[in-house]
Amino acid sequence: MKRAIYPGSFDPVTNGHLDMIERSAKLVDELVVGVLNNSAKKSLFSVEERVSMLKELTAQYPNVRIDSFDGLLVDFAKRIHAAIVVRGLRAVTDFEYELQIAQTNHEVYPEIETVFLTTRLEYAYISSTMVKEFASYGGNISHFVPPQMVSRIYAKYGITK
Repeated sequence: MKRAIYPGSFDPVTNGHLDMIERSAKLVDELVVGVLNNSAKKSLFSVEERVSMLKELTAQYPNVRIDSFDGLLVDFAKRIHAAIVVRGLRAVTDFEYELQIAQTNHEVYPEIETVFLTTRLEYAYISSTMVKEFASYGGNISHFVPPQMVSRIYAKYGITK
């Protein structure tokens, strides 16, 4: 069985994330969306909220499982017996950073391979950071995130729309 991990903070989940999940799920037997619990970062949503939202948004994909992890990605990969890490690339600058991580992960855990998928053009500019910035000022985020996430994101900033 080919099991892959699509790791990220998903804070919040964007349309770009969902596109990567859908496309990645077609390539493997099982895709584990690994929600990083990074205690060093101040998250908009708790790890439990992010896991719950992703479960809701990916319920139609029978081979997608949502799980959270903290610590090193390679340790998570070993624990769940994953052979592949899927990473999305929006621009050349993403590639330089992701390549270093992929090479380091492979050095530490030679059984893991990283597969890079380029984002679709319509999602190439979207990032969770940008979504949070727009939302914090009440900007329109409806083109960036799934419809059921819009009000949840605004609510975190005390904005009702």
